Amino acid sequence: MKRIAFIGCGNMAKAMIGGIIKKGVASPEEVIASNRSSKNLEYAKKTWNIAVTPDNKEAARGAELLVLAVKPQFYSQVIEEIREVVTEDQIVMSIAPGKTLAWLEEQFGKPLKLVRANPNTPALVGEGVTSVSFGSRLSEAERAGVMEILESFGKASETPESMSEAVIAVSGSAPAYVFMFIEALADGAVSLGMPRAQAYEFASQAVLGAAKMVQETGLHPGALKDMVCSPGGTTIQAVRVLEERGFRSSVIEAMTACAEKAKGM
Repeated sequence: MKRIAFIGCGNMAKAMIGGIIKKGVASPEEVIASNRSSKNLEYAKKTWNIAVTPDNKEAARGAELLVLAVKPQFYSQVIEEIREVVTEDQIVMSIAPGKTLAWLEEQFGKPLKLVRANPNTPALVGEGVTSVSFGSRLSEAERAGVMEILESFGKASETPESMSEAVIAVSGSAPAYVFMFIEALADGAVSLGMPRAQAYEFASQAVLGAAKMVQETGLHPGALKDMVCSPGGTTIQAVRVLEERGFRSSVIEAMTACAEKAKGM
């Protein structure tokens, strides 16, 4: 894509820009970002040498792909600001929860090539996972171009828009649950005498390694768990306590609450 514009230059936009530039999907000259924070713009300019501006209209005007990377509560305000300069030839991507394709088209007041994507923060280290739902007006070539961009900072998968809330619960918000789990593992290790820095190293590597086993072996997570749980051993005792305390049900209920909140945003 010849010109990619970001309205908003926070953490998620930075992750996306970094992946796009690093993978060569677009050159710095082909990317522009706008933001109210001069600090964020200065960072983007210094890091990737992209064009920056405090003017959302300037960023949006003429972009082949326009990414709305502001918080959900600012979407209506930003769309009202840029509506007149956005044309039917542009692709407009939303990365906010709760903003449906139908809502976006209603806000812009014109038929547009719309995309709804749900990236997550591990995109910052090139390990993101993004769901994407396409509006009906994109060509196959345009869809392929969008997927190439999203895959520049991790994995991307097309999903029905009706699954957006489930995606947010299982991947968009999930890093926070995992960080809490890593922190809890480390706290447990510290209570058993391990230095904190080493505890974080061990806990985070254990989670990373376990995740790679799920991805690379193709085995069911339950089967992998059973491989660690020797009869009468240490691990099955820990699993017993986790089950007793409602570990899995707590995660499921948390995800349900997450999805319900996303629907209302």
